[in-house]
Amino acid sequence: MLQTFRATLRGNSLEWGEEVQCLFKDDRPVQVLVTILEEEPTQEKNGRGQRMAAVLEKLAQAQAFAEIDPVAWQRDVRQDRELLGRNE
Repeated sequence: MLQTFRATLRGNSLEWGEEVQCLFKDDRPVQVLVTILEEEPTQEKNGRGQRMAAVLEKLAQAQAFAEIDPVAWQRDVRQDRELLGRNE
């Protein structure tokens, strides 16, 4: 059965988390498979969110959607079928 443990790759060596330390007390070789987890840098995530918030703020100030009737828009987008007694 394969087990998964967290580790950090630094240069050519893996730094294992605490839960692994007790499993490998002797120095015998252990075969492992390593998957590199690609994560977006935190700065890029924050920058994108801030840009999105700025654009949404500009849309709100410009009242870009002021002439849209939300009920009519939703009906058009969803294309609901008429139900008996609903539109009377």
